[in-house]
Amino acid sequence: MTQQSNGKPAGNIPRGIASGGIPLLSYGFRPFFLAAGLFAPVAMILWLGALIAGWDIGGASYGPANWHAHEMLFGYTTAALSGFLLTTIPNWTGRLPVSGPRLLAIVLLWLAGRVAMAVPDLLGQGVSAVIDGLFLPVILFIAVREIVAGRNWRNLKIAAGLGGLSAINIAAHVAIALGADPSPFFRGAIAVYICLIALIGGRIVPSFTRNWLARAQARHLPAPFDGYDVAAMLVLILATASWTVFADTPLTAILAVLAAVLHVGRLVRWRGFDALAEPMLVALHLGYAFVPVGLAAIALAATGWISMVSALHLLTVGAIGNMTLAVMTRATMGHTGRPIRASGNTIAIFAAVFVAAAIRPFAEMFPDLYFIVLGTSGAAWIAAFLLFCIEFGPMLLGPKLKLAPPQRVNAAPPGAPGPAPAPRDTATPSRN
Repeated sequence: MTQQSNGKPAGNIPRGIASGGIPLLSYGFRPFFLAAGLFAPVAMILWLGALIAGWDIGGASYGPANWHAHEMLFGYTTAALSGFLLTTIPNWTGRLPVSGPRLLAIVLLWLAGRVAMAVPDLLGQGVSAVIDGLFLPVILFIAVREIVAGRNWRNLKIAAGLGGLSAINIAAHVAIALGADPSPFFRGAIAVYICLIALIGGRIVPSFTRNWLARAQARHLPAPFDGYDVAAMLVLILATASWTVFADTPLTAILAVLAAVLHVGRLVRWRGFDALAEPMLVALHLGYAFVPVGLAAIALAATGWISMVSALHLLTVGAIGNMTLAVMTRATMGHTGRPIRASGNTIAIFAAVFVAAAIRPFAEMFPDLYFIVLGTSGAAWIAAFLLFCIEFGPMLLGPKLKLAPPQRVNAAPPGAPGPAPAPRDTATPSRN
């Protein structure tokens, strides 16, 4: 891609720095997806070591439990989210992405937060909290600047989510410093992430499914976004807000059940069952399925049937873990010039993170097997991200490939006339 003399991209959608520089810093998804892929297994190893061997992680300031919760929500997940947004926002706005030294500075700020949180007693809790707390406001500033400059007003909702996460992170640090319970703030962060998954997933899951089914000449396509989706989103916001503030109440149980039913309906409307031949789509639909499953578990926990910790992990390991990996794999393939097609290794990644999420809730249900279940789930999580780094690390570090010839879909859904030639679809939603 070339640039015009005024510094604006010559094409409609910028695709990274025009010339020079290392590939890793050409686009936000590259360093942040790699950072997420490397940090996720390291964080899990440290957490298991703290539980089983008594490793001192998080220091006296935070302790292992608060460190684990914080770093999964504001370490791993913010890296995955930032990589996605720094890549997608240029698609939305038609503006150049953050790249080169500026991108490096942002990545180093994220890394400084991880180091500070690992050894907060070394710097002091206040300094560590400030270092960690700076990252999300920087991403928020970039998002708002680009969305406003590109007059892409509809996506200010994403900025609102980032603003909420920034405030919640700071509030969690303050609560811990004051000796208060940070759990409501961690639940609040999960609630924001689930709403972002519902918002962004509500665009990309049916969009990519529609593209694949249309190329396969399917008779029925996913339903377009309409009033049903608006209602599902509104109820989800109410349910997760109630869970954040009033976790163990009948109101939370009722709202969570209603939200779960509505989001099962979304999945049915997106016709994922017609795209079972495409693993890249199956991963997205399964990842989203953990949203209603987690909501149903919240209802059970609110009424005392299961542990709230079990329910919580269906949303974190399940919805967040599965969806971030499904998006990171797809976006990496698409934005590095590869066909979006699952290898055996990619399918193993999806299977491992699914197993990690599916068995994690049973740790609290069977106390005698707690460490066995926890260790198995943790091992599956570690395996998923190590496999991600092995396969996708070289793609993230290397140059973008030239476009390959159009690929053919693997198989048509039942009843369809047959597969048709398929151009590569995009890895992130368009500006529309």
